[in-house]
Amino acid sequence: MKRIIIQIVAVIASLVLAYLIWDTIQTPINFEKEKDAKYEEVIENLKDIRKAQLAFKDVNAKFCGDWDSLISFVKFDSVPKIRKIGMLTDSMIEAGLNERTAMSKGLIIRDTIRASVLAEVFDSLYPIDELNVIPNSGGQLFWLGQTIITTGSGVKVPVFEARAHNNQVLLELSNDFKQEIINLNERRRKNSRYPGLKVGSVIEPNNNAGNWE
Repeated sequence: MKRIIIQIVAVIASLVLAYLIWDTIQTPINFEKEKDAKYEEVIENLKDIRKAQLAFKDVNAKFCGDWDSLISFVKFDSVPKIRKIGMLTDSMIEAGLNERTAMSKGLIIRDTIRASVLAEVFDSLYPIDELNVIPNSGGQLFWLGQTIITTGSGVKVPVFEARAHNNQVLLELSNDFKQEIINLNERRRKNSRYPGLKVGSVIEPNNNAGNWE
């Protein structure tokens, strides 16, 4: 009887040890899958923020530093757009016409009109009021800032930055993967990298790049 009990305990201990080994291997794999899915959603938002900022700069010659102004710009403002009606045909070219002369004769039209930022940059159904909301974060907002940086050659460069910390991006995973998130943040800090996702930089010009690119 004693031997049977020992055997049962040994089997249970082996199963527990096997599970612990499996869990040690599987947890990081599961975390990476979940993290990548969350990252993908946030990256799409950051790309849209970059689109909005570039449109704002085209009109205002600078980037925007607050959400109310940027969202209002996209909702209600307009950007210049070249309207093109008609094109040069072979017969026009054979007649010695170029685009300028064809325009002067009214054969083709090239002029600048104003187009809705929302419709031109996104589409009329895009949920622009949610542009600043970090997905799956319980309604937390991206940090947003802008400034002017003077380069070593004296050139003034407008820059912006939008970012979300891993603790916000991965909030929904914090119950199951708390330690993995802590480890990820610590690795980023040790490598002097931002522990989250961001686009642009208010420290140095980076051509509005995202830190995932």
